[in-house]
Amino acid sequence: MALIGAYTLPHPPLAVPGVGRGQEKGINSTMAAFDEVALEIAGLAPETIVYVTPHNVLYADYFHISPGNSARGDFARFSAPEIKLETRYDTEFVDEISRLAKQNGISAGTLGEKDKGLDHGVTVPMWFINNRYSDYKSLRISQSGMDPSEHYSLGRLIAEAANALGRKTILIASSDLSHKLKSDGPYGLAPEGPQFDKTIAKVLAEGDFLSLFEIPDDLRERAAECGYNSLMVLAGCFDRRDVSARLLSYEGPFGVGYAIASFMPGEPNERRDVMAQFKELALAEARERKEAEDDYRSLARLSLEHKVRSGGDLPLPGGIPDELLKKKAGVFVSLHKNGRLRGCVGTIAPTTASIANEIVQNAVSAGLNDNRFERVSEAELPFLTYKVDVLSAPEPISGPEQLDVKRYGVIVSSGYKRGLLLPNLDGIDTVEEQISIARRKAGISEREKITLERFEVVRHE
Repeated sequence: MALIGAYTLPHPPLAVPGVGRGQEKGINSTMAAFDEVALEIAGLAPETIVYVTPHNVLYADYFHISPGNSARGDFARFSAPEIKLETRYDTEFVDEISRLAKQNGISAGTLGEKDKGLDHGVTVPMWFINNRYSDYKSLRISQSGMDPSEHYSLGRLIAEAANALGRKTILIASSDLSHKLKSDGPYGLAPEGPQFDKTIAKVLAEGDFLSLFEIPDDLRERAAECGYNSLMVLAGCFDRRDVSARLLSYEGPFGVGYAIASFMPGEPNERRDVMAQFKELALAEARERKEAEDDYRSLARLSLEHKVRSGGDLPLPGGIPDELLKKKAGVFVSLHKNGRLRGCVGTIAPTTASIANEIVQNAVSAGLNDNRFERVSEAELPFLTYKVDVLSAPEPISGPEQLDVKRYGVIVSSGYKRGLLLPNLDGIDTVEEQISIARRKAGISEREKITLERFEVVRHE
């Protein structure tokens, strides 16, 4: 195997002494582990080091690989412009990844560069490594907004490219953990911060990559992490292979979690097909939810499945309760895949003859017409779960004091612009947040006067 090792390294600029100017003494365990990793890499003498960073250009549906023959970086943003770094890119490796990505249907390549300069997600780890070893070429690959499983697939592809080229390769997953560990930290404290970091530390210590897939999106978001998808790429590099994992350090004295861990490849092991294991779990969960569906969710599912498989609209099946056939209402249909939003479309007021027709229409639109996502494919259908929200008629209110973020949804209007947010959403805990998000969705600035309406929801999930 040409991949000879991988590491997760944080990227706090203050760890570089010329930037931290003494603050680095507050993370002694991290500093010692940085140097331990650098010495280990020097002993391994890789030809290529692949850096996966969360701080270069990020595209929703594309993995950006930095083009060109070389790149430079410095710490000018952190008041230390005199600290400079330069690297030569392994252009042959870049070409091989791009070729394999196209062959495997993975959206990755060198298009869309916005800043040639190295970001601190690369320069911080690179500074420590180069102090001990610099006779290598590199790649810089950005995270994307795609599903974590796509990042895992990219990791598999990186390992395949290294093997095809016979290149002794190290992968660096640049990854700070939660940014919400302390009330007096720069980002404050959230209960999910320590919870997320404890979970990740266990994964890093044990090499239990299946557990990475099981971390909910809302936990990641509330923890305010930036390295999870870098870790998913690292995990994919060891697909169907034993791995020796060591957690070298973890600390978060400044309110941000810093973990350093090493991973060494072992023998091939088909029982470590993490992607297959995750798909089995996801399918089992989707089947359980399907068995527990009520008439609302069942109709949403049947509507999208029929449209995707046949191209036609679903005739309303027999046995539908009168409440769906004789009442009208606005309806939102949400699709989830592996616990993550896959599409959501709705109507504030009824646009069809019945709730049943509204569900059919909006379920199809959620799967095929939500511009934030690719159209749902037939292969995805078994993994999807459905949520249907039936809205009451909106009523005008005089101000925010008449809202309750758990009970009422809100409609914010200013002229022709109108934004809606459903009630009782994860991560939205105040009326102020609710109104602010509805404003943003409608493109209404904070300076514009607004009118408010509220509505209630009967949620089927």
